[in-house]
Amino acid sequence: MSLSASRTLRRRVSDLFYLHPRFLLLLLLLPPLLWLGIIYLGSLFNLLLYSFYSLNDFTGQVEYRFSLSAFEQLFSSAANIDIVVRTTLMALAVTLACAVIAFPIAYYITFYTRGSARTFWYLMVLLPLWSSYLIKVYAWRLILAGEGVVSWFFNALGLGWLLQGVLSLPVVGGTSLSNSYLGMFLVFTYIWLPYMILPIIAALERVPKSLVQASADLGARPRQTFWKVVWPLTIPGVAAGSIFTFSLTLGDYIIPQVVGQPGFFIGQMVYVQQGTAGNLPLAAAFSVVPVVIIAIYLLIVRRMGAFNAL
Repeated sequence: MSLSASRTLRRRVSDLFYLHPRFLLLLLLLPPLLWLGIIYLGSLFNLLLYSFYSLNDFTGQVEYRFSLSAFEQLFSSAANIDIVVRTTLMALAVTLACAVIAFPIAYYITFYTRGSARTFWYLMVLLPLWSSYLIKVYAWRLILAGEGVVSWFFNALGLGWLLQGVLSLPVVGGTSLSNSYLGMFLVFTYIWLPYMILPIIAALERVPKSLVQASADLGARPRQTFWKVVWPLTIPGVAAGSIFTFSLTLGDYIIPQVVGQPGFFIGQMVYVQQGTAGNLPLAAAFSVVPVVIIAIYLLIVRRMGAFNAL
């Protein structure tokens, strides 16, 4: 192709993109859309498809025909329902704890820090995200172990009996914090806390300062300004952060496996059923449960404006 012909072709292509911007946008979005549609949504569809198959009790092979036996097996067992409830309650508890802890931190960073001080606090929030997830989990297991720092601290204060009393509670379970629901709750809260702080900071930074000043000029007390002005405008940020903490806790496999041992969680059951048991339909059915729960949760927080704060 000659140089003039090459320039003519480039000019025509440029004119085409200029006159048809939507065509250019389609070309730019096509690769990520293909990845999302084939890799991500295709995998989810295949997972959903497997949940409607059944397992032959005699041969142990998957029978590729429509059946609801996997869901029947899932919901007919009290132990399986207990796993779903236990995982959901843990996700809700971690989300609530993260919101309670994150809001004062985000509020302080937004309204009481400037310049280098704000940079320092941002660094403190982001610093845990820079280390390995596995290292943090195993470090917490050592901290919460019977010979760890927490037990040593309680024993040094003469409060070892209090720690043992807490561990004896049925809702806590385990012989030490490193294999209890309470220890698992602490690790979950620590790991996902930054994902709650950052959306709340973003929501607080979008609160118009003029509204806060107008509230004070009209005679409102700081407490009234907070509940009537600041808090309603921050709810979308809290809801956005809760999407991360709730969904990440609901689908996590490593923390329940490393720290908590009293009972299975959904992620562990998926691993056991598709690995040791070889029951792929039941593993797929267990995998569908958090997808449905998160979909319902997203519909709820969508009404709170969570998507606008992301």
